[in-house]
Amino acid sequence: MAAPETGTERTVGQLFASATADLSALVHDEIALAKQEIKKDVVRGASGLGSIGAAAVILLASIPMFSFAAAYGIHSTGLGLVWCFLIIGGVYVVLAVIAALVAIRFFKKLSPPERTIAGAKATADVLKSAKPHPGPVVGAVVSGDGHKALTR
Repeated sequence: MAAPETGTERTVGQLFASATADLSALVHDEIALAKQEIKKDVVRGASGLGSIGAAAVILLASIPMFSFAAAYGIHSTGLGLVWCFLIIGGVYVVLAVIAALVAIRFFKKLSPPERTIAGAKATADVLKSAKPHPGPVVGAVVSGDGHKALTR
């Protein structure tokens, strides 16, 4: 293959350097593209979370209105107003207890990440027992203060 600027053939080292540079540029471009795509998804996700948050606030604000409507609806049957509000309050307590029991059931099923812990322990054991494997000693260099340093 001839290099366009000199008209001579390129060495294997030059070809390898050129291929490495091209591959590096390709990887950098792919990373930049991934960052742009992720940024768009993060913006969309944040917008979705904002909308869900607004819906949750509106729903939370509607609870007292529906509570009053239910209490006055029960009151229209002839039951005293105090008893109507106590009934609605009791319904909320029952719902809260049910939600707490469901949460406790889920929490009891939680367990530590056993495979991850085992893998980390195995890695730590391997690293503890690993010994450095020095390369071949090429020669010794004597420093100015008389100490010898081995070179590879």
